[in-house]
Amino acid sequence: MERSAQLQRRAFLGAFPLLVLAPVTLKASTAPEVLSIERTLMGTRTRVVVQGPGRANELLPAAEAAFTEMRRLEALFTRYRNTGPLQTLRHAAGSHPVSVPPELLWLLRQAGAVSQRTNGDFDITVGAYSGWDFNPTRTPRLPTRNELERQSGLVNWRDVEIDERDGLVRLRRAGMRVDLGGIAKLPILEAGMQVLARHGLHDALIDGGGDVRASGRIQGRAWSVGVRDPMIPSRLLGLIELEDGWVASSGDYERAFASGGRRYHHILDPRTGMPTQGTRGVTLVSRTLQPLHGLGAALMVGGHTAAMRWLPELLDVEVLIVGKDGLHWSTPGFPNRLRPI
Repeated sequence: MERSAQLQRRAFLGAFPLLVLAPVTLKASTAPEVLSIERTLMGTRTRVVVQGPGRANELLPAAEAAFTEMRRLEALFTRYRNTGPLQTLRHAAGSHPVSVPPELLWLLRQAGAVSQRTNGDFDITVGAYSGWDFNPTRTPRLPTRNELERQSGLVNWRDVEIDERDGLVRLRRAGMRVDLGGIAKLPILEAGMQVLARHGLHDALIDGGGDVRASGRIQGRAWSVGVRDPMIPSRLLGLIELEDGWVASSGDYERAFASGGRRYHHILDPRTGMPTQGTRGVTLVSRTLQPLHGLGAALMVGGHTAAMRWLPELLDVEVLIVGKDGLHWSTPGFPNRLRPI
């Protein structure tokens, strides 16, 4: 039977969970040989937990080196700074190609492949919808219908032209903008994990605001990632155990505001410029990074109907999709991964 036909529809209690480290991991991190530090990265609290020989303070240089590398990539991939390659690319849109760093060229190539596979449900040119402001420190802004209609003409992933030989990228039309928010975080976390590995540390976990990359074990046990109900923050719905792999989340609960009796969140449908409808959240579990590129954002747009088209190609991924109707859809293996507390 095809995997798409095996997708299961189940009742769901409560709102979509936010991923957190389960208490067993937090308790373990108090041991002398385990270091846990947090820094603000990519607009969220990012935690590195690492176990290794010697005292915890001897592990600190490796953890700080991981954060240094992750910050370097954040600077290359963000659109929220006044300078950087994405800003240079935006200013040159509709004009000339721009030389970009190889890391950015690689990520743009990955984004194009995801857009093609998902028929545009994932599209980094969604950045052209510039009228929204979800920054919690400022007054929220809702764009007008005219703004969205005008900007929709600038959203098309096919208009990102990549010259891999010369390392050049061109946005075909003036006014286009690239937003890598739906694809950049996981490669950044992976880069941090690779730094730890180069320091000889293979028992580690990096939690980037709900996206978790785990390697090895913690005090002889698999890492545990708890699935928390945001409506009842003290309650965990279950645990996912990882020794080498990913648990990644996308949802409408992180950056949002209410206006005129309606709630708006930051994940936009590329075709309309409005927040996605129908899907409240997505949880992905995979041993490898490659199939996860942009998948959470794409499933927020396409929902379980799209999942049934794409997932047969992604055999390494287990998925939970929560709908606005209080039900969720999962691949057959997902319930087996979620351990009761």
